[in-house]
Amino acid sequence: MLKPNLNEAKQRNREKILVKTNEYIINDQIKDIGLGKKYFVKTYGCQMNEHDTENIKAILEDMSYEEVDNMEEADLILLNTCAIRENAHNKVFGMIGRIKTLKESKPDIIAGICGCMAQEEKVVDEILKKYRHLDLVFGTHNIINLPNLLSKAITSKEMQVEVLSGQGSVLENIPVKRDSKYKAWVNIMYGCDKFCTYCIVPYTRGKQRSRLPEHIIDEVKELVSKNYQEVTLLGQNVNAYGKDLDLEYTMANLLESVAKTNIPRIRFVTSHPWDFSDEMIDIIAKYDNIMPYIHLPIQSGSNRILKLMGRRYTKEEYLTLFDKIKNKIPNVSVTTDIIVGFPNETEQDFQDTLDIVEYCKYDLAYTFIFSAREGTPAAKMEDNVSLEDKKQRLYKLNERINYYAKENNLKYLGKTVKVLLDKKEKNGLSGYTETMKSVYVDTDHQYLGQIKEVEITDVRTWSLKGKIK
Repeated sequence: MLKPNLNEAKQRNREKILVKTNEYIINDQIKDIGLGKKYFVKTYGCQMNEHDTENIKAILEDMSYEEVDNMEEADLILLNTCAIRENAHNKVFGMIGRIKTLKESKPDIIAGICGCMAQEEKVVDEILKKYRHLDLVFGTHNIINLPNLLSKAITSKEMQVEVLSGQGSVLENIPVKRDSKYKAWVNIMYGCDKFCTYCIVPYTRGKQRSRLPEHIIDEVKELVSKNYQEVTLLGQNVNAYGKDLDLEYTMANLLESVAKTNIPRIRFVTSHPWDFSDEMIDIIAKYDNIMPYIHLPIQSGSNRILKLMGRRYTKEEYLTLFDKIKNKIPNVSVTTDIIVGFPNETEQDFQDTLDIVEYCKYDLAYTFIFSAREGTPAAKMEDNVSLEDKKQRLYKLNERINYYAKENNLKYLGKTVKVLLDKKEKNGLSGYTETMKSVYVDTDHQYLGQIKEVEITDVRTWSLKGKIK
């Protein structure tokens, strides 16, 4: 048994990150272990978790398992989890309870939890104490060892717990079963060294470590050869890409290299304002296949709260960056993240956040009430903001966010935009514009997977409707 260790997860040193290209192995004794059996994976959280699930599914299918959409039909159930907010925790533990009930009628089911929650000491301790019906617990650093852990869980009938708490490495050549034939996630880096005071990610994902440029470009080129229309470059803080490499190769360089592969569309998430360079802005503006959409989390409009959050920028610096992006990138849309009710947030602090929203008029914002994560500095801060005040602030904030979301969408009415139609709907197709606006088109499915010109005929707060030109 190898449990997570919070103190080890906090450590950072100057040791060179290892790039491992031949770590994933399935031996002959394991590759048919899932023959005639079905698996179900439930994913919680961010795009990184979604892409991890694509790796997990591919590994399971290498072991001869077959995917099903219904948990009740599965012989193997895995929950790939998120640790960023308490609500995510509650959903996962609720699902674990459902699995217990299911195992009472189907005792041979193998069930496990992986992902970010599995990297938390408190969670694993609770599982060992209260949820002994689980068979498998592993974290974000050792997905490639799933075959061996699963084999041991099946043969030994004992819970297998293996969670690494080190800084992590870079693993290449992990198989992937992509959820889409048209859009793909591409990891460019792992981990984070920012240590924002409210955030658990540096502990659950490890040290910031970038993939080598050639590995990323080769992956994108392979996607181009398979006629993929869009890639999203993934990382906890993509703007810091390359800072841990001795190559003098930055995120701006990587964006340009990816653009030159001629993949039709390029996106990237998530950005930290502190690392967003002028060179990045220039490259985005230069290449038509880098989408004019920027997710730029502000978190708070108060300098006092930003300092308590450990965000390393002021609202003035953020607005200077925002203005550069708006002025240099034609037709750009900007979205953001905002936390309300951070410990000791005053009404004036909250008003400062509203003032930022009034200035930026975001196309969309993901808004949350502060959720303390055990082990982070913010969890130890005195919190004198009542839950009722937090809820009222969130309501006021969302009113303004919704107003500007609708106002920005109204600008599209009657215009023709390019939409990648990648999802089947009951009576049509849907997809996203270059500026990340959701569009529904009432049409048959012949255009699935294509980028089409669409005339916008109807506008709502969160979506658009149009017709093929």
